[in-house]
Amino acid sequence: MIERKKKLRITQFILLISGLLIIFFTYINKEKFPSEQFINIETQEKIEKQLSNQEGDVFFDIEYTGLDLAGNRYVLKSKEAITDKLNQERIKMKNVEAIFYFKDDTILKVWSEEGTYNNKTLDMIFKKNIKALYEGSELYAQRADFSNSNGYLTITEDVKVKDFRGTMVADKLLFDIKKQTLDIASFNDGKINANINLK
Repeated sequence: MIERKKKLRITQFILLISGLLIIFFTYINKEKFPSEQFINIETQEKIEKQLSNQEGDVFFDIEYTGLDLAGNRYVLKSKEAITDKLNQERIKMKNVEAIFYFKDDTILKVWSEEGTYNNKTLDMIFKKNIKALYEGSELYAQRADFSNSNGYLTITEDVKVKDFRGTMVADKLLFDIKKQTLDIASFNDGKINANINLK
């Protein structure tokens, strides 16, 4: 009986020492292999940004597709999107690209640094360094508002249009999507600068 107790005590002692050694080496090796090694730095920064963000949820490489009220198809892409905590249907975007496929088989492409998308009304706002391509024409501006309910694309702030027919600088362009018409406006002195090639 005493011999059996000695064996039991020795076994318990060996298990205790083994457990302590495992714990000791686990925490020693943790310093040699930091957890950051398993997640690349770019992913860590995105995770930290999302956790520290006070605005709402952050999404990367998002894409929305749909039809506007006039029946034209669109694709809206963004490298980064943040939901608004107070208004969940409003989404702030960065590095935005939009493509509008009109019923007459023409295509309008729009790029901007920032934007806002309303996933309920389907309205879009493009801001900062906007570039648009339509039927061989290039458009540059600082703000563009697409109103789905009104069927208008309003382009303002430093508007410049380059075309094979010439160039034009204006304060405001109003593109009626349903009628496919363009109105040009000037705020300051009522003049619109244009160079037109008559050839």
